[in-house]
Amino acid sequence: MKKLGFLFLAICLSFNTVAQNASEAKKLLDDVSTKMGAYKNMYIGFDSTLTNEEAGITNDPPIRGNITIQQEKYNLKYLGNDFVFDGKKLAVINHEEKEIAVTEGDLEEEDGFIYPSKLLTFYKEGYTFKMGKLQNSKGRKLQYVTLTPIDSSSEIIKVELAIDAKTKHIYKLIQSGANGSKTTFTINVFKSDQTISSKLFSFDKAKYQKQGYLID
Repeated sequence: MKKLGFLFLAICLSFNTVAQNASEAKKLLDDVSTKMGAYKNMYIGFDSTLTNEEAGITNDPPIRGNITIQQEKYNLKYLGNDFVFDGKKLAVINHEEKEIAVTEGDLEEEDGFIYPSKLLTFYKEGYTFKMGKLQNSKGRKLQYVTLTPIDSSSEIIKVELAIDAKTKHIYKLIQSGANGSKTTFTINVFKSDQTISSKLFSFDKAKYQKQGYLID
């Protein structure tokens, strides 16, 4: 009977530890979202890499991009395209093909990809949380948080966020896919509360029509 009692106590303590760990992880993410979301605007320059050992895929050097965010509006330059969202409509500008797609609403995540524009909000639905390792990297302490999708059929297996323990800023996002791929975003430039033009988040249709772009 005593053995059963000790076993029951051990199970309870284990559940409590897991719950406390998840709670700490969720609080840290909320603190980060609150801290970064309080800025009037943010400019983020990042490098991204995609690897898939099974498929023999790796991009080297990394792909560079940048995004300026102001509340729900953003201007993202990534993969040769410009993504301009004014809070209601999204314009995706493909400069190589000189084609532009304009749609209502923001980018969807149905393809199993976390876009940089969703960096502060993607975790709020559909994930469980766990505190990861604390790592020293180039003079900064990085606290990792592991996020696991609740949906077992998700194309994402897990997401790891590296958070600067001092600034409460996200430094790195590592996304592991069900197909064996691993996508890493590393923030190398961060500026907040910059003086920016309101036109940065507006799509100038007439400008691109004059340049011969096909607008859908």
